[in-house]
Amino acid sequence: MIYQYQKNNTFFAQVPGQMEKFAEEELTSLGAFNTKLEYRGVYFEADKLSLYRINYQSRLISRVLAPLITFPCYTPGSLLKTAESIEWDKIFSVDQTFAITASVAKSKITNSLYAAQSLKDGIADYFRNKLGRRPNVNVSNPDVRFNLHIEKDQAIISIDTSGESLHKRGYRLLAGEAPMQETLAAAIIRLSNWDGENTLWDCMCGSGTILCEALMHYCRIPAQYLRTNFGFYYLPDFDKNIWLKLKQEVVRNIRPLPKGLIKGSDISQRIIVTARENLSHLPFSENVELSGQPFQHISKFENGTLITNPPYGIRLGKIEDVQILYKELGDFIKTNCKGTTAFIYTGDPSLRKHIGLRTSKRIPLVNGKLEGVLVQIDSYEGSKKKKYRDNDTNLSEESDF
Repeated sequence: MIYQYQKNNTFFAQVPGQMEKFAEEELTSLGAFNTKLEYRGVYFEADKLSLYRINYQSRLISRVLAPLITFPCYTPGSLLKTAESIEWDKIFSVDQTFAITASVAKSKITNSLYAAQSLKDGIADYFRNKLGRRPNVNVSNPDVRFNLHIEKDQAIISIDTSGESLHKRGYRLLAGEAPMQETLAAAIIRLSNWDGENTLWDCMCGSGTILCEALMHYCRIPAQYLRTNFGFYYLPDFDKNIWLKLKQEVVRNIRPLPKGLIKGSDISQRIIVTARENLSHLPFSENVELSGQPFQHISKFENGTLITNPPYGIRLGKIEDVQILYKELGDFIKTNCKGTTAFIYTGDPSLRKHIGLRTSKRIPLVNGKLEGVLVQIDSYEGSKKKKYRDNDTNLSEESDF
């Protein structure tokens, strides 16, 4: 049986909200072509090498789906019948586990759980009819994942070539309160254009997600360096030789991290221990400098790149305390950070004005269910030392202060 993705080499990358354009650029750099933006996703074409590379190295996408079959689907019965016709044993064995993620929109089948159940029954019936027994479902950690999407009575059954969501890098075994998603941290690093030419500091590093992503970015460590299982292993045409050769080439390109190039600090000594533990799963983490002190105690941070995700209510409680913290951060940047570019992400855009400094860029970005914003503040040394207060207009020009 020749599956849909094999006929046209077309795949679909799921993308966190408001990151579609950035993900498209990254996909293209990793070998994708004929890209097409969709809401929370990107369609693209790729050969086997590029598909494996995208899953291994992409820092911005959540997962890649390979369509197996598209068909009209008006009833659960038609879904069940189609599922029974697919040669599932050519994809995974009866001794392996599977899971199904389903979504429905504008269709006669309106319940996604019922749709997933029908597909599961079809897979089970296929194995039972052929082998006399069926594989087990494992929702939390299956060997292979399938995706079912029904929209306007058209169903697409896909194999998830990523397996676990790609935002799960494997280094963050411990998390602080309201942690930043790894894909968002990677996007912020990318948008900052930080290339290791100056020191990067996260002055409220929490459990260290920004630090980990900065380390992986600079050292050219693939995003899935720690992953042991990919969904593309189960594609009928998986080529192990291509995969192993790619993996060796990428790993050979890894470079060490100079000591002190990446720094992190936090007011909580306990969370610094968590950050150190998370970092320890990555190569060269011993060269990341960590300190347990508030940024207000730092005398200066000049000619560097400051990237941070301050608390925004969820982690502090009283909104007045949060507003004061943002004002103190703005004052610190103005007074102690000459020649530094700051990138501040907040899950509550209304807090931006409390920084009290003019922003040169404001980029909406989603962190889970929070629609936050990344702001850029440029601090330059020179004869023009103007002080600006931020306002609600959307500014695109750069400003001295």
